Amino acid sequence: MNDVLQVLLHWTASSSYWLGTAIFFVALLECLALVGIVLPGVVLLFALAVIAGNGALDLSSALLLAWLGGLSGDILSYALGRRLQHKVRRLPVIRNHPKWLINAELHFERYGVLSLLVGRFIGPLRPVLPLVAGMLAMPLTRFLVVSLFAAAGWAVAYLLPGWMVGAALELQPPEHFWQQTAWVVSGVAGCAVISSFACLRGWRTASVASAFVLGLTLIILMLNWSSLAVFDQYLHDLSQLLRSDWLDQAMVVVTRLGDFSTQITVSFILCALLLLFKQYQALFFTCSTLITTAVSNYLLKHYFERARPSTLLEPLQSFSFPSGHSASGFAFFLVLGVLASRQQPQRWRIIWLLAAFLPASSIALSRVYLTAHWPTDILAGALLASLVCSVSLAITQTQHPIAALSKRHWQIILAVLLVSFTVLVSWNLSIALQLYAY
Repeated sequence: MNDVLQVLLHWTASSSYWLGTAIFFVALLECLALVGIVLPGVVLLFALAVIAGNGALDLSSALLLAWLGGLSGDILSYALGRRLQHKVRRLPVIRNHPKWLINAELHFERYGVLSLLVGRFIGPLRPVLPLVAGMLAMPLTRFLVVSLFAAAGWAVAYLLPGWMVGAALELQPPEHFWQQTAWVVSGVAGCAVISSFACLRGWRTASVASAFVLGLTLIILMLNWSSLAVFDQYLHDLSQLLRSDWLDQAMVVVTRLGDFSTQITVSFILCALLLLFKQYQALFFTCSTLITTAVSNYLLKHYFERARPSTLLEPLQSFSFPSGHSASGFAFFLVLGVLASRQQPQRWRIIWLLAAFLPASSIALSRVYLTAHWPTDILAGALLASLVCSVSLAITQTQHPIAALSKRHWQIILAVLLVSFTVLVSWNLSIALQLYAY
């Protein structure tokens, strides 16, 4: 198998045409029912993305091909499920592993459309959920609309890291970059491992343990951010290799999700809905997390007074460290992830939190891409929001766990928030595009 992979990678590296073809078909197979379960598609896509980032294929072409491949795999899986109906259970791989289909059915029946979005990033569920959607006769139009967005997010999440690694190998990193990167990565990884371990073990003090490691990492970062200048400058320069007209517009749209006006509006709406539903414990957790994060971020900005990268035509006037967009984005979406994970098994709690990290991370990364922040700025904002969220959760659940919201409540919340985000992001978009011109 390793020999076959080496031949494939060597073959694709010799031609951008074959590289693009390989990305399309690997993405298709990774999302195709039955095949995606056994194919090491994630490894292959990462390797192909590294080759593309090393100068063999531009990012927009790689993302487009991965998106089309993933979408094609979804459609074929849906068609197979629609065709076979309940005969799906007798298919070879499913027959030997019935729990995969059972888990996918439970996930789909409980969360519906949302399951296709979240399950997209869960290995065993990714190729099975479209099959289940077809088997359970989900309307084709609804399935296609959801898959269009799910496949796009999946393509970015699975291709962008590899492409960046390839670009980094092409752009020779300066001295001390890898040492500083190792320090940052080890700190973030330590937070993730300890928090996940505490959650999986079902510790009652899981939130306290997470708060401790997050707080310690944030303090170390605040004491040493000025020593990470090489790390910041190199990643800043590397992010500018991605620049293109369409990606500029997409990143402005993403970054507007974290604008102060957007966040204050959607936060008010979420709190109002929780009050309407009489979810007082969830309301306290939400308010304490969002308000404390905003106030803490404001105070830290004015304490450190760090200057922003000076590359925008009209430089932003506020200070840089920590990133307000990153902090507010992580705070808001982590609140949603925590509330969605209530009364769930420990493994599903982590999955919901990982799903919450996707839009929050997109907002944070857009700030570096648009040259509005340094990488350590967004890292500090993410750590601050995660710390406040953990502390707020621990305090809120001192006596009783937060009750889970009903499916009807979630349908209302998500629908209202989706409409609100759409309106707020679209408002005066042309002015925002001019603001981030460089």
